[in-house]
Amino acid sequence: MQTLRSVQVAGRHSGLTSIQLPQLGSPRRSCFQTRPPLSSAPVRICVDVQSAVAQRAGVGRYTKLLVQHLGAEAQGDELRLFYFDFRRQGPPFEAPGAAFLPFRLAPGRWIQGAWRYASWPPFDLCAGPADVYHFPNFLLPPLRRGQAVVTIHDLGFLRCPAWAEDRNCRHLTARIQDTVRRAAAVIAVSDFTAAEIPALLPVDPARVFAVPSGIEPLFRPPPPDRVRELRARLGLDRPYLLTVGTIEPRKNLPFLAEVFERLADFDGELVIAGSIGWKAEPILERLRASPRAAAIRCLGYVSDADLPALYAGADAFLCASFYEGFGFPPLEAMACGTPVLSSTGGALAETLAGGAELLAAFDADLWAERLRRLLGDAQERAQRTAAGQRCAARYRWEETARRTWEVYRRLS
Repeated sequence: MQTLRSVQVAGRHSGLTSIQLPQLGSPRRSCFQTRPPLSSAPVRICVDVQSAVAQRAGVGRYTKLLVQHLGAEAQGDELRLFYFDFRRQGPPFEAPGAAFLPFRLAPGRWIQGAWRYASWPPFDLCAGPADVYHFPNFLLPPLRRGQAVVTIHDLGFLRCPAWAEDRNCRHLTARIQDTVRRAAAVIAVSDFTAAEIPALLPVDPARVFAVPSGIEPLFRPPPPDRVRELRARLGLDRPYLLTVGTIEPRKNLPFLAEVFERLADFDGELVIAGSIGWKAEPILERLRASPRAAAIRCLGYVSDADLPALYAGADAFLCASFYEGFGFPPLEAMACGTPVLSSTGGALAETLAGGAELLAAFDADLWAERLRRLLGDAQERAQRTAAGQRCAARYRWEETARRTWEVYRRLS
């Protein structure tokens, strides 16, 4: 039997709601233990992959990697991938075992605007009939027929609206309750988020499935010459500490600057890789005002092809996020052989357990002390690196696809 701990989270109305989350180190609960047996009839699946067309990171990346692995699970079932293609540019990426379904009758922004303001046309009218429709980007469009699955990656926009981009926060908040009421199944990318969804939203916990995301095989220790080439190209000729993620309030970058300022004995740089996001100007002002501003580098967006070498070249990876629904960058860093020091915000305590050094408190002196020890002790670095690689190896897209397909078949 699992050991449970009570966690207080903000409720839908005023006050706090107590929910039960798995204790660190406890066995992962199977979300299928009490479900009815799987159907054996062929299933028609349609996945909305528009987010993978529009976004390079975040939900778009999740969607692309998921459908690229779902085809191997079809085994006689039908997998179609819907996207808007008014300009007839063709399939946006390869997805073995799947058929792309382009919508070319009108621009996508027109249809999405009609969904938002008029709840028309029904998605199944655009995409055609299917048994199960999967929407990986938080919300459901109007739907007349078929069973709907939605993936909710986190509830940060409810937990703390100040972290979110204002327009997107209002849009998600206005529609998320209707989405979970209409969805036959809700997929969460971590046990933490799976527990948080029924605590904050009107959904039966029996309809919420925890299906962790995966880590791509490209995230592994690259050859040393690849690391040298990248460092030379980016001008990273000094040791560096790395963090990866969009520059936005939830990532808590001012705190990392504070930690870095306490490492006067570290003759290197703090490198931030990620696009400039929402509410970024106060963050950038804080970085520019740092007494060590000359040693803080913002690289902007870094491609997936370059990320493994960037991770591997770092002395340590830092994640001080207030809240994450999963935590791709620290897991990718561990997979590439870089030791990780992380906060425990949101799902990070779950997904990084046993791999990263986790610090619950945002105490800059404590973080600086732990970093000095990690940077100065070769044996501890080796142990942390090995533990991180074992942790990251638990997350495979093949397993994510298999468990996602189980959800589909239980609804068919």
